[in-house]
Amino acid sequence: MSPSAPTASGDLAALRAEIDRVDDALHDLLMRRAELAEEVGASSDKAATRVALRPGREAAIIRRLLARHAGRLPRATLVRLWRELLAGTTAMQRPFVVAVCDPGPGCDLIQAAREQFGALTPLRTHRTPAGALGDLPGGAASVAVLPLPVQDEPAEAAWWTALLRRPVPQLHAVARLPFWAPRPPGAPVAPALAVAAIAPDPSGRDRSLLGLASDRDTSRARLAETLAAVGLAPVTLILRRDPGEPARALAEVDGFVTDQDPRLGRIGALAPVVLGAYAVPETGEPT
Repeated sequence: MSPSAPTASGDLAALRAEIDRVDDALHDLLMRRAELAEEVGASSDKAATRVALRPGREAAIIRRLLARHAGRLPRATLVRLWRELLAGTTAMQRPFVVAVCDPGPGCDLIQAAREQFGALTPLRTHRTPAGALGDLPGGAASVAVLPLPVQDEPAEAAWWTALLRRPVPQLHAVARLPFWAPRPPGAPVAPALAVAAIAPDPSGRDRSLLGLASDRDTSRARLAETLAAVGLAPVTLILRRDPGEPARALAEVDGFVTDQDPRLGRIGALAPVVLGAYAVPETGEPT
């Protein structure tokens, strides 16, 4: 044995002891954070708030931590730690169940739901969007994870058209998944939206979804021009012409738009409905 071996062994033991002390300190802070979360839950209006979920606030927390992050700990690890922490404290305030529509063979949306809402959060799986949305009014689920709408999808897949009818309780898209955009091999890549019976809350960097109705002979280009003229230029625009229905459109626009936004009054002929808003996903690049 070399003369330096005892010293090296002693240094390693000291480092491990320091790690244990850091772990204890982290645990103490986590327990204190949980106490604060309970106080927040106790002070909120449970009758008015069906779901203890604030996706915009959660996104702002993670962005703030990413902005101050330094060192070699991967940024993705930081995001994962806080997503699990936020899922745990949300479930402390109300029972929390996620309904997932995942018709594909790879269970991508189930994986995305667990990434966003916690690896061990209870899930209810469905083959259709209507099944997942049906869990929300009665409280069987707190949030539904649904495929991101696309142009020319089948009518039964266009779940957003149901939100145009202003169901009771009113449903909104409140988060886009995955929030952490970089996708390592094996991670779910299918984009999704989370829908809940709550109003969206702003994160500071958001996009909003507007539902529109128009004459059947309208075009996407004409709708885009109309929206751009009032400062709501669409990032994406989906147009449907289903039998027996007026032309209906789903516009994704930059910013956090509410029902009181005066620009909506300037396109009143399109019967605009705010269908939700969500934090823009993080690219993974330092800001």
